[in-house]
Amino acid sequence: MSRTSVYEHAHSKVLTPDGLNRSLRRISHEILERNASCLDRLALVGVLSRGVPLAQRISANVRQFEGLDLPVGSLDITLHRDDLEQEAPEVRGSSVPFDVTGKTVVLVDDVLYTGRTARAAMDALLELGRPAAIRLAILVDRGHRELPIRADHVGKNVPTASGERVLVNLEETDGEDGVIVVGD
Repeated sequence: MSRTSVYEHAHSKVLTPDGLNRSLRRISHEILERNASCLDRLALVGVLSRGVPLAQRISANVRQFEGLDLPVGSLDITLHRDDLEQEAPEVRGSSVPFDVTGKTVVLVDDVLYTGRTARAAMDALLELGRPAAIRLAILVDRGHRELPIRADHVGKNVPTASGERVLVNLEETDGEDGVIVVGD
């Protein structure tokens, strides 16, 4: 299936563009509320590729709500994955233009599934320094954990079968917003 339109061949629409933006606004408010005592040491790091625009949108929401500019970085977890089968994986490179040491870092990604991507992201982040705390913000939590990892901020919980896929399309990467669940 092509990613050209999130609504082609959709088995189940999970988030419309409005629903996706509402979820991100709610996550943004939750992040502000749960970190009120350390807003000056708060940063967002998006996991490449769709976590980065999500982190940027959360930062824009925080700026709109509170007038606060949260720093945003991007994290390439390719070399930290435990499921690499390619001989020469494509490494895009991280860009975290601030020191993570002593900060509360919110890792942002699109889908939480087995927990392995989140674990790899924590490993990659810890190579950059020692944050005071690491939090996890996820647009869609689909279950099926293989590791004991839980998101602190979730846009939508979507129970899925293991053979299904959750496709997240974002305006920045795909030309439109939306989330669907498709079967194999």
